[in-house]
Amino acid sequence: MIEMRKSDVDTLRALLIAEAAALGFASVGITGIDLTEDERHLDRWLAAGRHGEMDYMARHGTRRTRPAELLPGTLRVISARMDYWPPGSADAQQVLDDPSLGYISRYALGRDYHKLMRKALAKLAARLEEEAGPFGHRVFVDSAPVLEKALARNAGLGWIGKHTNLIARNAGSWFFLGEIYTTLELPVDTPATAHCGSCSACIPACPTGAITAPYQLDARRCISYLTIELHGPIPEDLRAALGNRIYGCDDCQLVCPWNKFAREASHPDFRARHALDAPRLAELFAWSAADFEARMRGSAIYRIGYERWLRNIAVALGNAPATAEVAAALASRANDASTLVREHVAWALARHLTRTTTGTTTRPP
Repeated sequence: MIEMRKSDVDTLRALLIAEAAALGFASVGITGIDLTEDERHLDRWLAAGRHGEMDYMARHGTRRTRPAELLPGTLRVISARMDYWPPGSADAQQVLDDPSLGYISRYALGRDYHKLMRKALAKLAARLEEEAGPFGHRVFVDSAPVLEKALARNAGLGWIGKHTNLIARNAGSWFFLGEIYTTLELPVDTPATAHCGSCSACIPACPTGAITAPYQLDARRCISYLTIELHGPIPEDLRAALGNRIYGCDDCQLVCPWNKFAREASHPDFRARHALDAPRLAELFAWSAADFEARMRGSAIYRIGYERWLRNIAVALGNAPATAEVAAALASRANDASTLVREHVAWALARHLTRTTTGTTTRPP
């Protein structure tokens, strides 16, 4: 533990706020490490199996809810947020409404945020060390078991909404979170209070019904889980509900009234790359493995790999209108080398055949 005089603490706090802003963070706060009630909530969620195949969440044990188990001596957590809404990108709802296009969660349109934010947080910690002297610290951006939303709430950055995302009163929810665990005994901020009120727009907006009740999310039904975390086949009973969402889902955030206060990203790396803000599904499905490698390296999308990328697009093509372009795209991979891809292509082709023989048409939910 590193104790400091009040004058030193005030100086360091002012420096923290100024340096965080200079590094591109929209807000920064400080909290202690008591997450007792959040640990109980997490334990209940895991016991119900709502984490699906994310077994690592259970394997991490209490390290997620007890920061000192990740960095011995941790007394405070500095939580920071960085806006990511890509400026100049295609209108999200218009893309969702066009089944010939693929929808990618807006956070993944630019370069991978992990390295960018880790680098910025490391610079922030180094600047604090210049002022305070050496101290124990560790930087995290989705890189270890960290209960980031609860810590950000406790640090005053926002409240956890009914969709389980963090919402800032003056900035909505389109932002990333990162943390610095530290042994510095800094003064803590006041936790944020909730302001969802009677609004529950996010709950019926979820295409797959993953928000089972206010503040309750079943990841096994969440489109972000299905298109990113799930390694095997997407459950057949959920495929139609995916519509044209091929990487993640933003529906619960798109309807949130607090996002009228959201701000565009200031960092140029968060601008959409390779026209991924409104890509044609058939064109994406024609990418070779080399195309995926060249265009997705440096993107958050890269981590799902080429096979799951094609799996997701096959489902979206199965939900698209039966045009010649869609039929040709699916036929081109009917004998794909991947069993996973072939199975989803076969489902998509069968879906189109059923709709053709019955004379029905479908639109994404």
